[in-house]
Order: sequence, then structure tokens, then C-alpha cells
Amino acid sequence: MDTAVGVQLPPVAARMTAADAAARGATDVLTALATGPTGLSTTDVTARRAAVGPNAVRSHHARPLAVLGRQLRSALLVLLLVTAAVSYLLGERTDAVIIGVILAASVGLGFVNEYRAERAAEALHTAVRYRVVVLRDAVPVEVAVTDLVPGDVVRLAMGEVVPADLRLLETTGLECNESVLTGETAAAAKDPAPVAPGAELAELSSCALMGTVVQAGSGTGVVVATGARTAFGRIAVGLGERQPETEFQVGLRRYSMLLLYVALVLSAFILATNVLLARPLLDALLFSLAIAVGITPQLLPAVVSMSLATGSRRLARHKVLVKRLVCIEDLGDMDVLVTDKTGTLTEGSVSFSAALDAAGAPSDEVFRKGLLATESEGVGGNPLDAALWAAAATPAPAGRRIGTLPFDHDRRMVSVLIDEPSGGPLLVVKGAPETVLARCTEVPPAAAATLRSLFADGSRVIAVASRSLPATRSPAPDDEHDLTLDGFLVFLDRPKADAGDALRRLAALGIAVKVATGDNALVAEKVCAELGLVSGGTLVGTDIEAMDDEHLTAAAETATIFARVAPEQKARIIRLLRTRGRDVGFLGDGVNDALALHAADIGISVDTATDVAKDAADVLLLEKDLGVLAGGVAEGRRTFANTIKYVLMGTSSNFGNMFSAAGAAAILPFLPMLPSQILLTNLLYDAGQLSIPTDNVDDAQMRAPSHWDLHMIRRFMLFFGPVSSLFDFLTFGIMLGALHAGPDLFRSGWFVESLATQTLVIFAIRTRRVPFLRSRPSTPLTCATLAVVAVGVALPFTPLAGVLGFQPLPPAFLAVLAGLIVVYLILIEVAKTLFYSERVAPVPDRRRRDTTHRIHRRASRFSHRGPLADR
Repeated sequence: MDTAVGVQLPPVAARMTAADAAARGATDVLTALATGPTGLSTTDVTARRAAVGPNAVRSHHARPLAVLGRQLRSALLVLLLVTAAVSYLLGERTDAVIIGVILAASVGLGFVNEYRAERAAEALHTAVRYRVVVLRDAVPVEVAVTDLVPGDVVRLAMGEVVPADLRLLETTGLECNESVLTGETAAAAKDPAPVAPGAELAELSSCALMGTVVQAGSGTGVVVATGARTAFGRIAVGLGERQPETEFQVGLRRYSMLLLYVALVLSAFILATNVLLARPLLDALLFSLAIAVGITPQLLPAVVSMSLATGSRRLARHKVLVKRLVCIEDLGDMDVLVTDKTGTLTEGSVSFSAALDAAGAPSDEVFRKGLLATESEGVGGNPLDAALWAAAATPAPAGRRIGTLPFDHDRRMVSVLIDEPSGGPLLVVKGAPETVLARCTEVPPAAAATLRSLFADGSRVIAVASRSLPATRSPAPDDEHDLTLDGFLVFLDRPKADAGDALRRLAALGIAVKVATGDNALVAEKVCAELGLVSGGTLVGTDIEAMDDEHLTAAAETATIFARVAPEQKARIIRLLRTRGRDVGFLGDGVNDALALHAADIGISVDTATDVAKDAADVLLLEKDLGVLAGGVAEGRRTFANTIKYVLMGTSSNFGNMFSAAGAAAILPFLPMLPSQILLTNLLYDAGQLSIPTDNVDDAQMRAPSHWDLHMIRRFMLFFGPVSSLFDFLTFGIMLGALHAGPDLFRSGWFVESLATQTLVIFAIRTRRVPFLRSRPSTPLTCATLAVVAVGVALPFTPLAGVLGFQPLPPAFLAVLAGLIVVYLILIEVAKTLFYSERVAPVPDRRRRDTTHRIHRRASRFSHRGPLADR
């Protein structure tokens, strides 16, 4: 085929699955995909992407019609529109037009705000790019995971999420955690050997599957399926295109259903009452439907979306970037933080302090060997090596490096074979003191005392040992024995000056901080003690390895420090903490932190972290500072608290007013309020509450994660709703008894009273303290609330009064109304004190982090701005 248009994907290969590829030889699969070990050309990729589409299972494009559809999804709203249309056709044209205009304004208000939030979410997704190393034109390049096509040759490294279904070509100790697909927590070993035909998903050892995590080793594989054609993609697409509901959003949905049931009962009662009283059926139907629409929280989705979007902008100002809006709730829910030590509790600026022999005396020879035992010339590949080279007086020490055995977390050592100027080949081993000393034939008694002294000072210590080798060859793990201890390299990484304050802020937020470090236990304990972090105990890697899950779960719950832990152990600790119902965050920035970042409820990294760590994280900090993180957690909780205010508003005054309408309809000879007036009340009320996301939140509400509690909300509704209704009936008494009001005057008076009470009550409900004196609302909320009340009071005096069915109110009534409102707000304060003084055990809807949730979360990595490819 003409290379200008690229090699098209063969039809048989387009239908290839991981199961098909796993049973075939690697060479056979490459041939079937019309590719090779060096990958595809750029023109091949372009042609194939046009044929198969993006490697995506989610679309993050904000779709206006979809948002509008959600605004119109309410059956009550549609029924009200239909009834208004019938009313128009039967001659009640003015009322029908008013109802239509008000409903259009209400829907438009919700649409504009929810669409703005969708655009904010789209911007977050667009700003985040998940990358993968792929061979293009035989050259390794980084591309977005959504750009992969069948036939691409991909490189895998530890901590990465497998970007597509791959047929493995080469592996080096490769293991993948496939729990997101199979539920099996143990890592699956991988190698290129074909499997038997018909093997189950969990038995495809020759394939790496999309969405799974590389837990150990590395490998290379060819893409056989992308997007919805992968095993992961079929599950993710089957779960639906919409982002997963958070636990809070699930609670909101249940709350909305509760109010819907109440609305249906009230509407049915009102309709039956009016029919029995021989009132016009169409008017009664419009009135009852307007009551139902007034009770249902029509603007709630927009308020939630606005809260999250506002929260993301505030977080950005606090130097915290979230990759998805729903991460804000996860951040606020966190009650356990597992963090590394370097750079968070310490300055992260490692400096070389001394080179000592086993007895603790300065030693230039130990320093020379330490310099030689680095994995690269000049600046080393890690901060300790970099500090060592920065302290060197000469560019290179005596001796020539012949071969290197790199550091890994199993051996905890690096070995370098050098050609000594005055002798034969010498193997120099450098690593964790406990590991190196265990490989030495004889350890001087003074060495143990020297180590204890260094660790007690909080120093980071690396042991150096050596032995002669009989021949010049590459070092192997089997050579790391019968060593002679040369001495120790000592480094300093001082505690951060402000880390203690940050730890106290996190404690004030109810977050238990635990430290997971590869450093020595004594060093970690010293740093924690200096910063005032009270330790509940220390577990070291060898202890963790020996424990089963049950014992480790109990031990991890109380322990504060986990020292000398491997990457797999960090991830295991986090998984076990989560089984206790804890909401666990993990803060890490290294390649070896990726597994723990994936395992946590909320993975947190920093802008200067390795690409693998940033890729695995849900939240990025622009500074590696626990203080920045504390601000982010507080913002997450502020978002939840402000949304709850809207919910409590709807369950108190709004519900009470609608209940009053139902009662009034049964005893009055006319409708207490026209359907258009009810809808206008609802519209103005909702407009005022759109400023709630900007409100201040009391410190007491920030001290612990808040969880959705529908039981408390039901109690709140039954407690405060009658208080609101009581003042409605007092207004009725004044209008009928004192003013002898007719229908228009009655409706005008109740409209103003209803709108004022249900709007102004936000000042009492927003805090458990005394409003204004001990807890100040935000300026936007104050202005919006007062503006809504002012509009409500003014409407009966405007030229629109006649069209809306209002008439001007007597000044005496307005004066009495002002007094009633003051008494109402005082009574609400008393009721609030009684309500919160009653000790009722909370019944929160605790999160359940099941496989479906984790598939949704993982699927967000494979998100594309635009339509998805056909399956």
C-alpha cells in the first residue's frame, strides 16, 4: 500500500481481542497487525486512528443539549407545561404565558450554571494529559494514551497503568495488579509465552490488559485492542458515559426522591380537596402541580455543580489542582493521610555530612568508594548520590567503573565493579545499613554503636562494603556476599520549619497522619518527635512482610510510622486501612509511589514529582507542603458544607411554605396563591441561593469529614417545617382577620411573607452559632439574599403587579410583617439550639469503594474531547 496514506489495519486484526492474541505467538500477532518490533510509522498511525478512533472510554466534551435535557427531565415540570398549554388553549392565556416564562427562566438559570460547571470539568480534563512511551518511526516518544492505535509498540514500567490491551513481546519480572478486572488482589506474573486457547481473562499471562497496574518489573507489548474494544473498555462503557456519582451525589438523589414523594402526596391532597370543593379542575391541577414543582429541588444539580466548580477554582488559588471535580469530595472526606518523609516532613534538600569508618572516624576511602558506587557519572540518579557528588573535591575519584548492578527495592543496594589502580577488580556495594551488614562476613563491634548514634541524631546513613572479584565481569546479585564493611556515608535532611504547624492543622481537621518511608525507623521517629507528631508505634518492612492481612490491618490502624517499606508494602497498608472504612489519602512523588497512589482513595502528588507519580495522582500540589494540602482538605469540606446549606433550606422553610399552601387550599374559598406566583417564588428563592457556594464555613464544620446523613435531614424537615408553617398561618390570620383581604391582597401578602421567611432563614441555617455575631455570611450571599427579599417586597408596587395578580400592600401590614420575620428568625434560633442539643447517633451513608467505583475512576484516564469510537 502507498506509504503516503499509511498501512491500514487488516480487517481480521481490527476484530482481534486480548484473548485471541494471548493464544498466538508474538511474531504471529505482529504480522497479523501489520506492524513490527519497532512499531508503526507516523502515517500508519494517522490512517489507523481515522479507522478505529481514539483510545477512549469516556468523553469529557460539555454538551449543551445533554445539560438542557437534564433540566427538562422532571416529569412534574413537563406535566405542568402541558397543563399550562391546555390552559392557554382554553382561554386562560395570561396565566399560561406567565407560567411558561417563569419556567423558562428557571430552566435557563439551571442550564447556565450547570453548563458552566460542565465547562469547568471539561477544562480540567483537557488540561490533564496521561502519557505513555511508544515506538513511532522506530524512536521512543511520549504520546497521549488516547492516541494509541492497534499495532503500536508500547513500553511499560512499574507504577504505570496499562494503556490498552497489549500482547507482550518482552518482559523483565513483569507483574500486573488486575484487581480492577478480576477482583484478585495478588499480582499476576506476565511473560510472552502463549497461553492455551480459550483461557479465562485472569489466565492471559501473555497479555497486559488496559486499566491494570504494573506492580513490578517492565516490559514491551504491541497494542491489540483500544478503547471500548478492550476488556476494561467494554466494562467501562457498559457502566455509562456519565461521571460516577460520589457518595454525596447519591445522597442528594435519595433526598430528591424523598421530596418528590412528599410533593406527590401534597399535590394529590390539594387536587382532591379542590375537586371536592367544586373548584375549576384546571386551576386546581395547575396549583397542585406548581406546589409539587416548588417542593422538588429543581436547582439542586446546578448548585452542586457550581459548588464543585467554585471549589476547584478556590483550590487552584491554594496551589492545589484537581484532575476531576469529584476529587474535591474525596479530598474533603480524607481522614487518614499516609505520606513519605522526604520533602514533606523534611526540607527535601539532602546534604552530605561525613564519611566514617566502622568505628566512627572520618574516612576518605569510604567517601571515594561511595562516589564510585553510583549508577551514573557526575550527578547521581537520586538525591543522596547528588549530594555526594556535590561534596566531591575532584571531578572523579581514582578507579574505573566496569559494570553496575542497579538499586532495587528488594535488595536495597547498588553494586558497582571497579578496576582499582593498585589491584584487581573490586566490587563496591552501597545500600541500607541493615541489608549491607547482613552480607558482611565480619562486622566490627563498634559499627553497631556508630549506627545507633547516627540514627539517634536523625541522620540518613548509607553503608559501604566491598570485596575482590576474581575476574572482570558484570556484577550479579550472587556476588553480594562475603563483604568487608568499609564504613558509612552520613547525610542530613533537616525537618521543615513549618511542618509542625502543618501537622497541627491536619490534626485540627481530624486527619491522622502516618509516615511511610524507606528510611531507618529511628530516623523517622526522630523527625516525627521533633515536629510534635505523636507516634502510635512503628512497623518496619520485615514486620509487615511477616504479618497476614488480619494482623497487619489491626497494627496499621494504630501505628504511625512504617519504616524500610517497599512500594508493594505501602500499597498493601493503604488497601488494608481502607477495609476499616477509613478514607485514605497518599502523598508521594517518586516512581515507587505509583502503586500506593493508585491504591488510595485520593492519590496526591506534587508538580515536581516524577511523571509516573503525577500520572497516578488525582490531585497535584504546586508545593510539596503539608500546609498546602491542609488548605485543600479544608476547601473540600467547605464545598460539602455549603451544599448541605441548600439542602437544609429546602427541608425547612421551603417545605413548610408548601405545606402551608396545602392547608390553606383546604380552608380558603379561593386559591391561596396562583400557580404563576408559586413558581415565581421558587424562581426568586433559587436565584438567591446560587450564591451559597461562596459562603464562609465555621471552623467547627471543618474539624472532621462530613458524610451524607439522610436520617438527620428527615429530622430537620419535620422539626423546622412546622415552624415555618406556623408563621404562614399567622400571616393568614392577619390578612383575613385584620385586613379582611380579598384574593389579590391575600396572595400579595403571603407571597412577600413566604419569600422573605424562606430566603432570610439561610442566615440562621448556615451556622450552628449565632449568625452575624459569631459567624458572618459571605458578602455575595448577604447581598443576593437581601436583593431577593427587596424584589419580593417591591413587586406588588410595580406595573407588573396587575399581570402577576398582586396589589400594593398596606404600610401597616409591612410593619407587622417585619416584626413577624424578626420573631420567626429568633424562634428558628431557639429551635436550632434544641435540635442540635439532642444527641442522636448519626446514620451516615458511608462510602462503599467497590470495583465499579474504581473502574469509573480509572476510566477517566481514557477520556477524549469528542465522540467515542464505535465498539
